[in-house]
Amino acid sequence: MSRSAHPAGPRHADVLTEGHYSAPAADLNALDPKVWSHTVSRTEDGVVTVGGLEVTALAEEFGTPAYFLDESDFRERARAWRTAFGHDADVFYAGKAFLSRAVVRWLHEEGLNLDVCSGGELATALSAGMPADRIAFHGNNKSGHEIRTAIEAGVGRIVLDSFQEIVRVAHIAQSLGRRQRVQIRVTVGVEAHTHEFIATAHEDQKFGIALADGQAAEAVRRVLALDALELVGIHSHIGSQIFDMAGFEVAARRVVALLAAVRDEHGVELPEIDLGGGLGIAYTSDDDPREPHEIAKALSEIVTRECEAARLRTPRISVEPGRAIVGPTAFTLYEVGTVKPLDGLRTYVSVDGGMSDNIRTALYDAEYSVALVSRTSDAEPMLVRVVGKHCESGDIVVKDAFLPADLAPGDLIAVPATGAYCRSMASNYNHALRPPVVAVKDGAARVIVRRETEEDLLRLDVG
Repeated sequence: MSRSAHPAGPRHADVLTEGHYSAPAADLNALDPKVWSHTVSRTEDGVVTVGGLEVTALAEEFGTPAYFLDESDFRERARAWRTAFGHDADVFYAGKAFLSRAVVRWLHEEGLNLDVCSGGELATALSAGMPADRIAFHGNNKSGHEIRTAIEAGVGRIVLDSFQEIVRVAHIAQSLGRRQRVQIRVTVGVEAHTHEFIATAHEDQKFGIALADGQAAEAVRRVLALDALELVGIHSHIGSQIFDMAGFEVAARRVVALLAAVRDEHGVELPEIDLGGGLGIAYTSDDDPREPHEIAKALSEIVTRECEAARLRTPRISVEPGRAIVGPTAFTLYEVGTVKPLDGLRTYVSVDGGMSDNIRTALYDAEYSVALVSRTSDAEPMLVRVVGKHCESGDIVVKDAFLPADLAPGDLIAVPATGAYCRSMASNYNHALRPPVVAVKDGAARVIVRRETEEDLLRLDVG
């Protein structure tokens, strides 16, 4: 496919001397399997395929921007987590990463449980047939309506996040004549090696009840004193996009110490411990995530060792992978609109989406990969910044990456590993229409979340 020439931006030789960027891949046409779903490949003609379908055909049928989710890959990853932890542990998919009714059905069929953190996520789960007793309800400020709906539905656990919520859940459960199973979320003072806004277990943040100053022990006392609540365990979550298991080891040690203190004070051994999620995935080739079986083995050994030292029976472990399952299974497909070289700096590549379909780069300074997917190219690499079409200078999708120097308007590029926290955090900024989610499997594609229309926007505008 020939492309018209345009002024080129800086090549990699110009920028590597600054020491700020990694060298481009030896072959820009190569697709690193760490960051792409399992069925992604290139045809002999250079077009990328997923689930046996070419992205050029997918773009023609479904338009761009769009999220394409590899259903086979999603199921394989869900199954790997379920298998790794076996029947003596529970795997709760974290719905906040991405949730739809199709995803709920896949989770149910693959034997996973589901973690929700809003009334909308709960409604989606129930409408798709997830048994309520396999649902956990999180959140730092659940409304009375959400709590009532959850208890009436019979959710398997509500994770208590504050002293006020202990009273609120107990009052509603009592009014309904129910005894609700609960866990207490504690902040264990572990600051995971992650972005400040997604580190969730140090004391100075909104989640959980602090362990260090005795508040968690007091929360246990209050819950055990309430007949409408059944305390089944302690919950801990130390952050997101974590590769190092050391934080989980410290968190488990401190949670087990709390379990031992509960036994010593109340004569009760709580049967469950939830270590949360937050395990990282590969967004770039530099990331090196652990496999589910490695994580399961490490967490099991940590908890068993700490419980043996405290002379406790080993509780049932729960984990909450969300990103680790859905993140690598999807990519976002864009069409290039403009290519703007800035001499001596980089080339700005504008696409037909942006921060409305992926806010993570602007919000967390997240890093992503990108590839030319509608063709191959033998052109030398150029340093690019992939940006969106929104009226914000911070509207960046991929901060710094290399693409072929002959990139031109009309080319299709794709950003992998966008299955988590992209569609779920998407917005209508500038009245953008949120993209569809298209599930692809075995040579067939179907929309599972449709593209928004202007009629959708106007329907809500009743002024």
